[in-house]
Amino acid sequence: MLFSLPAFVTILTLSFSAQAAPIEIIKRQAACFLPGRAALPAEVSNGIPALVRTVTCTGGTSVPGVPNVSSGGIDFKSIDFQKSSKSPLGFALATFTTPADPAKADLRKLQNQLDVYLAVEAGVRSNGGGAILNQVKSAKFFIQFQIARVKTALGQQLSVANTVEHQLGKVIKNAGRATAAEIAQVNALAKVL
Repeated sequence: MLFSLPAFVTILTLSFSAQAAPIEIIKRQAACFLPGRAALPAEVSNGIPALVRTVTCTGGTSVPGVPNVSSGGIDFKSIDFQKSSKSPLGFALATFTTPADPAKADLRKLQNQLDVYLAVEAGVRSNGGGAILNQVKSAKFFIQFQIARVKTALGQQLSVANTVEHQLGKVIKNAGRATAAEIAQVNALAKVL
């Protein structure tokens, strides 16, 4: 039985597509910051396609086992909490600042900083997590908190999960070894909108 060339190509295509890799594997191949194979929680894996569009891997590592990353000119090495003697939250308070009027903050810069931390968090999780994960999350949640403050000051409508109040709860819950003074500082910031 002979097939025409178009029919043969169709059969060949169907044969290969039946053997195609699952979407999760394709996402991981495109995400240079995912070195491991551990399953990612949905809230992390759902954000991978957006991060792939903005985050690139650069030389070296960010945290042990995870490539260094950059987004919008912000390199993780320039905002690395590990270089500070402060708690991750203390580092975040000193690094991810906003003006007295949060509406005047550079939202794009904060988003690029967040994208870098989201990529590092995903990379750590892909390697199975570990103690460093909580430290990364502490800084990440603070950046999300700052973004919520800025968007609120700009009058943007936010979903419940993105409100200042909700993000404040996440910051406090993940504060780790933060001092009482650092927690008080975050609580004070939550009132400046």
